[in-house]
Amino acid sequence: MKLQQLRYIVEVMNHNLNVSSTAESLFTSQPGISKQVRMLEDELGIQIFGRSGKHLTHVTPAGQEVIAIAQQILSKVDGIKAVASEHTMPDQGKLNIATTHTQARYALPQVITRFIEKYPKVSLHMHQGSPEQISEAAAKGKADFAIATEALHLYQDLIMLPCYHWNRSIIVRPDHPLAKLQKLTIEDVANHPIVTYVHGFTGRSELDRAFGAAGLEPKIVFTATDADVIKTYVRMGIGIGVVATMAYEQEKDTDLVALPASHLFEPSTTKIGFRRGTFLRTYMYDFIEGFAPHLTRERIDKAATMKTHEEIEKLFEDTTLPTL
Repeated sequence: MKLQQLRYIVEVMNHNLNVSSTAESLFTSQPGISKQVRMLEDELGIQIFGRSGKHLTHVTPAGQEVIAIAQQILSKVDGIKAVASEHTMPDQGKLNIATTHTQARYALPQVITRFIEKYPKVSLHMHQGSPEQISEAAAKGKADFAIATEALHLYQDLIMLPCYHWNRSIIVRPDHPLAKLQKLTIEDVANHPIVTYVHGFTGRSELDRAFGAAGLEPKIVFTATDADVIKTYVRMGIGIGVVATMAYEQEKDTDLVALPASHLFEPSTTKIGFRRGTFLRTYMYDFIEGFAPHLTRERIDKAATMKTHEEIEKLFEDTTLPTL
């Protein structure tokens, strides 16, 4: 049994059993991967993957158990390498962050600027996607950190740490009727076509809950993953926008009016997550604390020992999170 074989079976599963795609991502040949997988199966005396002709069709029950252990082994190997690098090159390495457009565009720029100034030899990579894609990337080890508001709870293998609360604003053109109101009601918002985030993005669930609790059906006419796109369509007159308050930039969005809506919707909480068992480099601790100052190394380590999301939430229940 070789580490290479374990890596192959994990990556084949990560690529939805597409051996060709796996080979391309690992810069090797498809026949080479197929041969090594077969050799491992022969050695173990089981089938890891079910087949139809030359195509892999599913992961067998035994294969699921083998792959789960292989993932743990590969994670430990990565941890050993990280420990060595921490001692030999403490200020060098890589940091992969998976997050949404809203976080990348509005919450992270200053954090990343300070981080790069402090760690110029750390190669930082940002990957944008849906909350589900972000969480999956962290769970599979493709990202060191996942930063999102939705979906992190779907992955039990992630340690999720609360960073900050945020709420929404209604954005309209200055000539819109809502711009003249002193205080909006949920009925006011429901009476107009709405442009907002795609379901599952950026706290959208709180928006849906608020309308549901009022017994109202919102007239959502356009959705996007990008707050800048939402603002563009508000400018076009397609509808009123419901966006994260941080996405309204007073100096730049002078042709739009932002109406407070924190009294209409419950606040959302952005969290940062990483795989359970991850060896965190010093610069990783610094990145987390730079993003959320209350997340000190001591508190991160304590949270990492906890087995459930509920335990972690209880650890921070007395912490006053900042609101953006």
